[in-house]
Amino acid sequence: MRSKEKKMTKAYAPRGAAVTTTWKDVPTQTINVGGVKFAYRELGAGSGVPLVFLHHFTAVLDDWDPRVIDGIAAKRRVITFDNRGIGASGGSTPHSVEAMARDAVAFIRALGLEQVDLLGFSLGGGVAQVITLEEPELVRKAILAGTGPAGGGGINKVTKVAVGAYIRGALTLQDPKHYLFFTRTRDGKQAAKEYMSRLKERTKDRDKRISPLAIRAQLKAIRAFGNQQPHDLSVIRQPVFVANGDQDVMVASSHSADMARRLPNSQLRIYPASGHGGVFQYHQEFVAEVLEFLEP
Repeated sequence: MRSKEKKMTKAYAPRGAAVTTTWKDVPTQTINVGGVKFAYRELGAGSGVPLVFLHHFTAVLDDWDPRVIDGIAAKRRVITFDNRGIGASGGSTPHSVEAMARDAVAFIRALGLEQVDLLGFSLGGGVAQVITLEEPELVRKAILAGTGPAGGGGINKVTKVAVGAYIRGALTLQDPKHYLFFTRTRDGKQAAKEYMSRLKERTKDRDKRISPLAIRAQLKAIRAFGNQQPHDLSVIRQPVFVANGDQDVMVASSHSADMARRLPNSQLRIYPASGHGGVFQYHQEFVAEVLEFLEP
């Protein structure tokens, strides 16, 4: 049964109302989903099918690029949230992508939404695929960025890649995203610097960082997703926009082309000289292409 309990850390706004603010200022709200508090933020146009963002590995609300959020929210209603056990949301982080998808669906329905568009980045792209497969009536269109399919080769090795980036980050006093999301070229390093600076623009009401327990649960879920039998993506009839950089070290860029081939109604965009975070390096192009894709 859907609970009507809801609070905000700052001012109150009716659910579904238009929110004319920016990512750095939008208040964090909470909603009770089956007895568990889920933290979320909502902004943009109040009408039309909302776009729900699904997080990447280790991410909390403040890890979304403000240029992507604000750019899309200029034309669309945008909803971002911490899934179970992540950031300010309660409960324990699931150990499978399928369970994460079920929690995401429960959150969406708790908001009273009957249909949404999905934008899943990295781990969130796997969650978006499962939602679209298991709850097709809920999804109008989907965007899969920097992600791969179930059973995709190398996806189960993300732990080794992540640990290497964390070690390099510790040695250089830099966030691991410098190494995970961007190339080590001059342009890639500059894009990383600009992206990390944007993530710091929000200075108040910031989210809680992800816990070590949640990180371990996510890694287990990613490994299981990479080892399982591939999904039959041909049954997904919704329009899907697939995007990535051409030098992704976390999820091989070839997986994007593979998914686009297997999805019957897909568009593929590979950004040049960029990595896992290509959609952030090319945020202006990505936002414009997403808005065009989401048009009715």
